[in-house]
Amino acid sequence: GFGAIFLEQILMGNINKIGAAYGLHVERGMMPIGMAIPVLGMVLGTLVAVFISYRKPREYVDRSISPVASIDLDKPLRATTQAEYDLKADAEELKHEAENVPYISKKTMLMALLAIGLTLVAQLYSGSMILGGLVGFAVLSASGIFKWQEADDVFVQGMRMMALVGFIMISAAGFASVMTHTGDIAHLVNGVVHIIGDNHALAAFLMLFIGLFVTIGIGSSFSSVPVLAVIYVPLCVQFGFSPLATIALIGTAAALGDAGSPASDSTLGPTAGLGVDGQHDHIWDTVVPTFIHFNIPLLIFGWIAAMVL
Repeated sequence: GFGAIFLEQILMGNINKIGAAYGLHVERGMMPIGMAIPVLGMVLGTLVAVFISYRKPREYVDRSISPVASIDLDKPLRATTQAEYDLKADAEELKHEAENVPYISKKTMLMALLAIGLTLVAQLYSGSMILGGLVGFAVLSASGIFKWQEADDVFVQGMRMMALVGFIMISAAGFASVMTHTGDIAHLVNGVVHIIGDNHALAAFLMLFIGLFVTIGIGSSFSSVPVLAVIYVPLCVQFGFSPLATIALIGTAAALGDAGSPASDSTLGPTAGLGVDGQHDHIWDTVVPTFIHFNIPLLIFGWIAAMVL
């Protein structure tokens, strides 16, 4: 899935591409190990959010819409000032809604689990995420979980999202290539090493902290890796960080911008769903909680990973 694409194709691919000139090479099995500690920080942040920060239920305002009394084309719509309530009709309406609540059958659950399992097996066996997705789609379609016509919108939305991510990645790769061919990265690395010296703790913190502000403007961890790898791989080699620590530093720095960016899909998505009734603020209800419970643990645990790996 997207995790394998991020770890193996984007993160590992860029580290090996840039690291070839510095004698740095990472293997596929090293990727989960290098990112295990930062992921643990995100898990702990999630637990803190669920059981401590947002344990108390949030109270929402039940906003009712007044019925329209009359329509005059020459004047704005006017609503009645006194709404008439029919408790019996309201009770019947609530009863009807309760009887028509969507129910997920056992067949749907079983076929969904089967589709997930076969998708994973097909992807791991063939090495193709496309083939795995086709297997899962075929299982759900053949079992009658959804119709072909209903799947069109899902496919189109997914294509649009991936097209946007691909465009940003192409731009980021081009920017990284320009920085590489200018030949000034070596001077930048030497200057940073001269200023910081042998202080690995300070170097790791600064790389993560600067990576946060570099990637938060891009809003995509996938697109941030090419830019970060060009600068961070030489820095990690000069400071003597291990390959696992290099993976943790670059992967964490990229994830920081994705988790706490107002322009990220991981923050825009929840706001789009929760802000329909106008009672969900994008910055204070999505971005700030995400920054507190994801970015701060990522900074701490990413720094720990760079020190111990």
